[in-house]
Amino acid sequence: MHRPALLSVADRVVTLRPPEAGNRADAAPDAEDGRPVEALAQGPSLVAPGEPDGAGEAADLRDTAPGQGHVLARVREAAGAQRGKLGLALLLGSLAVGSAVGLMAVSGWLISRASEQPPVLYLMMAVTATRAFGIGRAVFRYAERLVSHDAVLRMLAELRVAVYRRLERVAPAGLRTTRRGDLLSRLVADVDALQDYWLRWLLPVGTAVVVGCAAVGFTGLLLPEAGAVLAAGLLVAGVGVPLVSGACARHVERRLAPARAELATRVTDLLTGTAELTVAGALPARSRQVREADGTLTRIASRSATATALGGGLSALVCGLTVVGAALVALPAVHDGRLAGVTLAVVVLTPLAAFEAVTGLPLAVQYRRRVKRSAERVYEVLDAPVPVREPATPAAAPGSPFPLDLRGLSARYAGASRNALESVDLTLVAGRRVAVVGPSGSGKSTLAQVLLRFLDARAGTYRIGGVDACELDGDTVRTFVGLCAQDAHVFDSSIRENLRLARTGATDGELRDALARARLLDWADSLPTGLDTLVGEHGARLSGGQRQRLALARALLADFPVLVLDEPAEHLDLATADALTADLLTATRGRTTVLITHRLEGLDTVDEVVVLDAGRVVQRGAYADLAGVDGPLRRMLERERRSVPA
Repeated sequence: MHRPALLSVADRVVTLRPPEAGNRADAAPDAEDGRPVEALAQGPSLVAPGEPDGAGEAADLRDTAPGQGHVLARVREAAGAQRGKLGLALLLGSLAVGSAVGLMAVSGWLISRASEQPPVLYLMMAVTATRAFGIGRAVFRYAERLVSHDAVLRMLAELRVAVYRRLERVAPAGLRTTRRGDLLSRLVADVDALQDYWLRWLLPVGTAVVVGCAAVGFTGLLLPEAGAVLAAGLLVAGVGVPLVSGACARHVERRLAPARAELATRVTDLLTGTAELTVAGALPARSRQVREADGTLTRIASRSATATALGGGLSALVCGLTVVGAALVALPAVHDGRLAGVTLAVVVLTPLAAFEAVTGLPLAVQYRRRVKRSAERVYEVLDAPVPVREPATPAAAPGSPFPLDLRGLSARYAGASRNALESVDLTLVAGRRVAVVGPSGSGKSTLAQVLLRFLDARAGTYRIGGVDACELDGDTVRTFVGLCAQDAHVFDSSIRENLRLARTGATDGELRDALARARLLDWADSLPTGLDTLVGEHGARLSGGQRQRLALARALLADFPVLVLDEPAEHLDLATADALTADLLTATRGRTTVLITHRLEGLDTVDEVVVLDAGRVVQRGAYADLAGVDGPLRRMLERERRSVPA
């Protein structure tokens, strides 16, 4: 049962929560007064709204749920349709290394036999085999690289699509505390690191097992004692040495991915905020932090390289000892007549080539640890709780969004200890304009996210045109309700292309009309290239007011029935902010508008003012009525007037 209205008639209420420890923060706790509240149990599914389970090649990634065990097991399961190619790559890799072993063995026999100066016809088969193994080694290695990289890169493409799809559903409410640099590192470096699980761990280990067993069996047929020596050497180099080097690098490898993410975060913050940091005089300090993060990453990488060098040195030592051991057991066998003298070179030289299969295993163990940490970071994104539940079968969109009605609505961000909105009521009809004011943290922006279905309500109802918003697809809701945010993104393109994001087929006349309503047309006409003027990265060539007006023009061009303006004058000086607010209200006259702001100037033109504090509505009514009586709005107005210099 999920309808809170029925709880009052129940004799007993049992609240179920997810069993995983990692999801406890997402379970809805009981209200402080002991009454249960509706919980949002979010699963790890990556199925997009309306998409069947089998759609897309990333279906296997969506099926790797957290409860299926070790994170590396989930990486293996993500192989999906590429398992056949990976098996073929293992076969080709084994043939490549096997050809190297065969080349060394046949070459040793050929040199020894040729020293006896037999008729050349007795050597032709060995000569042919030498050529075949030499050519086969290169051909098989090339084919193995081609097949394995094709399979792995296809998997990475599917995984990256799955991560982006998940982020699309989680953003923006689910990424409030995520740093951009860290997120960038997860999407790029950590996803790329997963290729090493197959290319530098599973395939090398599989090749080592296949070739090692074959080499030991072949040597054992020639001389059992030599086969035993080779088996012991391969076990020490293939198991013991990786364990030793892995133990040395265990702590270092777990720190590598976070250190890389920290450096990415520092660099991203520095590059995106250079202008502000320079003005504030904080650029030297931030540059020093970047250098410190780079130094930390360098030290970690250096320690990792030390462990790698240790593994390589020990492998070379074990290889040499194995060759010596094989020679020591082979010489008495030759003396006793159990081993032909010509075959002695084969027994001694075969371990040199066989160790090619295990020499890279110490490094492979380190790659496995790196991949594990990167996989944990990637699957943290894939398993992140979705702040909005999309209906399995969306309801039909209403003909009109009006009335848009909120009743007793409460909302909370995942992991938060209290509701960001508590029992909020709001009704919007066609043409009605409402201003939502309050101090920072009062829930104003949360209300905007609920209206656009970026965040689900925990209690209460949200109806659009008489239809519960939870029964509508999120994109359908956002065709009715549009947002012009304080940080609306402006792309590094022309004015024309930035506007056409709202309506790709808009004519120049429609673009100019939107700019005129946003009070930006005169400025655009004064530019040498007009609407084709490039605005720079994040609108760097525009002033703060021009950037917000361009965002408003884009929102007006989209022609949303309901327009939410979230702190549009934030970060502007008071005069510019007040002028922009006045122009915004003029441009939206006759359009249903929700203006979210902490400035009170110009609000006398709206139909209703709603005052929020700590997520609750503490006052509402016409601006003149609220300003004329003692209350929260009047106190805010007095503080605002005192803060304005005379």
